[in-house]
Amino acid sequence: MSTDTTELLKNARIAVIGYGSQGRAHALNLHDSGLHVVVGARPGGPSWQKAQDDGLEVAKPADAVRDADLVALLTPDMVQPKVYTDSIEPYIKPGAALLFAHGFNVHFGQITPRPDIDVNLVAPKGPGALVRSEYERGRGVPCLIAVAHDATGQSEAKARAYAAGIGGARAMLIATDFKEETETDLFGEQAVLCGGASELVTKGFETLVEAGYQPEIAYYEVMHELKLIVDLFYEGGLAKMLQFVSETAQYGDYTRGPRVVDAGTKERMKAVLKEIQDGTFAREWTAEYAAGLPNYKKYKQADLEHPIEKVGAKLRARMAWLHKDKAAVSKADENLKKTG
Repeated sequence: MSTDTTELLKNARIAVIGYGSQGRAHALNLHDSGLHVVVGARPGGPSWQKAQDDGLEVAKPADAVRDADLVALLTPDMVQPKVYTDSIEPYIKPGAALLFAHGFNVHFGQITPRPDIDVNLVAPKGPGALVRSEYERGRGVPCLIAVAHDATGQSEAKARAYAAGIGGARAMLIATDFKEETETDLFGEQAVLCGGASELVTKGFETLVEAGYQPEIAYYEVMHELKLIVDLFYEGGLAKMLQFVSETAQYGDYTRGPRVVDAGTKERMKAVLKEIQDGTFAREWTAEYAAGLPNYKKYKQADLEHPIEKVGAKLRARMAWLHKDKAAVSKADENLKKTG
């Protein structure tokens, strides 16, 4: 059990800037840990009202930052540089800490924090909803912690106290640095979790459909059942997956899997990692955002219009367990009848 506690922050004012999935979870957990939290949000915006409804103190970002001892910047990555320039840098007091949940902007130089403040990172290894629900159960989600700058000699201690406040210390705190957290996070998203998995699924679907198999059956085989396998990975790694699939599936895994994801795939993964490490991806993404996201929008629309999405929408409409109430299921049934 971790010995890290919130003691160092017990008399601190903590400003949480951003009230999305992570921001809301962090703010509520810190508040429930007995710490003084103020949420920085735009007056009249949905985040302002939501934070107020949750019983939290809310202020304009600059006002939240003023006199704060720790500022957690939890807005989306590409918004952070402007938020820092406009609402944090002019107001954050010397000796305060600026905390991130992802190191992208510091590591790639989009934000250069003032030298008189601590700069650290607490990155829960789970979505905000899980960070909150695990805290409410008396548990926590493991967190990565890192220090980019230690102006006060207490930067790491502040990060650990913050991690304790959101429940991370109940599970595990793993020391890292901004470089490792940022580069591994981006690689995981691009090569495996999002980019790799989605491409594997769609290419598998296309292969089956082009061979003459029914799209509905192809969908079930390459997308729907993926959750069953991922859940086994999540619960017990490769060993649990192999324990619960058939010998036939295991043999296919051993002999055919390496033919699909082979040495060439690994070499291409290395190329993706190199573009992350040398800043190519960061420069490309920053330029794309600055240009108004033209390619991003095109790629996203293509994904949404892929045949696997059209088939999947019809099939999911009949999966009653995905719907929260009977009315939703009935509506889904009606929609399915209309669309054939």
